[in-house]
Amino acid sequence: MKKIIRLSLLLSFSSAFGQTFRIDSVRNPLVHTFSIVARDSITGEMGVAVQSHWFSVGSVVSWAEAGVGAVATQSLVNPSFGIRGLELLKQGKTAKEAVELLIASDTGGAFRQLAIVDAKGNAFSYTGKKCIPEAGNIMGKGFSVQANLMLNDKVPGAMEKAYKEAKGALAERMVAALEAGQAAGGDIRGQQSAAILIVKGTSSGKVWEDKLIDLRVEDNPQPIQELKRLVKVYRAYEHMNNGDAATEKSDWAKALKEYGEAEKMFPDNLEMKFWHAVNLVNKGKADESMPLFKELFAKEKNWAILLPRLLKVGLLICDEITLKKLLDLGK
Repeated sequence: MKKIIRLSLLLSFSSAFGQTFRIDSVRNPLVHTFSIVARDSITGEMGVAVQSHWFSVGSVVSWAEAGVGAVATQSLVNPSFGIRGLELLKQGKTAKEAVELLIASDTGGAFRQLAIVDAKGNAFSYTGKKCIPEAGNIMGKGFSVQANLMLNDKVPGAMEKAYKEAKGALAERMVAALEAGQAAGGDIRGQQSAAILIVKGTSSGKVWEDKLIDLRVEDNPQPIQELKRLVKVYRAYEHMNNGDAATEKSDWAKALKEYGEAEKMFPDNLEMKFWHAVNLVNKGKADESMPLFKELFAKEKNWAILLPRLLKVGLLICDEITLKKLLDLGK
């Protein structure tokens, strides 16, 4: 990005709430990108997925709140659109009304690209006439795709098609849309960062539970592929978290199942292997755990140091003879 643009571009605008804001491009970068906002009609989950040739795109573009909606603010970014867009939805505005109010309040509206999906599945997007070509947006039932500074005009259409045809959970379908956008040409400058943010369809009042996925690839030559890998890791750790919850309740059968599922997804992950082995012991299957412990101790001896500590806090259920047999595997 040319320094003259970053140092000289200053825009001011009035908000829908009667306040005056100032956009300084030194602090608020020109994030040209392609993204999707969407709501899953079955689960109600809502989110944003985005890719750009710009550092840490997710920290600027992506906004979402459980039970409210999701916002993507991009091009010459007005970052206040994220918080203000969600606030307008909480006031009862539809996605379309929120977008129109935000753009109307902004003297720099011609430079903006903005997309919102609300908790009822309404989606609306806008592309300002001064967004750098190729730029455009496509709205569909429960989703919107938008792109600017693309290599060609095929990106939004490719994203729309991929999202509508993809199977599985919302996160995987949104990543499929990003993959399609990149395959169609993507950002004319290349790739650098990507992110995905997904929240529940209904708020529980517990923010720490309502944010389901918040993954960012800040600086990577293949950010979409790395994001796809991280989503898979997230799915594996869903099983790990379920295993932890079962362990708290001493439900060793469920814990064994969940840790085992995680290990199947990432067989080289030593921690997943460790907790799988521990819960084999807890289920009275110490003999089955021995090959796993032997492999673990050979690769990292600290697992052998950790194992007896679990006995002291009730997370390992076995007698001293069995424990000794297990620890001897590391000698």
